[in-house]
Amino acid sequence: MTAPTDFPPLADVATLNRLLADWFAPWVQDLGLHAEFCGHGHATLRLPANPRLSRIGGMVCGQALMSAADTAMVMAIVTQLGDQRPMTTVQLNTSFLKPLSNQDALVTARVLRAGKSLVFGEIDIIGADSGQSVCRASTTYALL
Repeated sequence: MTAPTDFPPLADVATLNRLLADWFAPWVQDLGLHAEFCGHGHATLRLPANPRLSRIGGMVCGQALMSAADTAMVMAIVTQLGDQRPMTTVQLNTSFLKPLSNQDALVTARVLRAGKSLVFGEIDIIGADSGQSVCRASTTYALL
């Protein structure tokens, strides 16, 4: 089951980009993430290719992909619940499907279910040039 799409998002791309600059630790900001699209319960962020995030052969390290996935999910939650809800990651389960090399990543997060105290979501990371899925993640967040 996916989030309803007949409701307008509670945040727009400009708001998400402001929150990326205001809410997150400097090392997360150093990833260079920026919002490209959002709707009610979903958001897509771009993770720019960066040699500082890469291993031998230009492969993006898993830690950078997991951080991007976690951050994108927070943005998806904001589009559904607004930016006044403090939250924290409870669980992040990540599967790396194939290496991502020498290209930007598009990180799309979707809220699957938002309850009173927990939010469940999924994230797909694809190569921006190839369109191939490189990483999938599922998440649980606690609303504080």
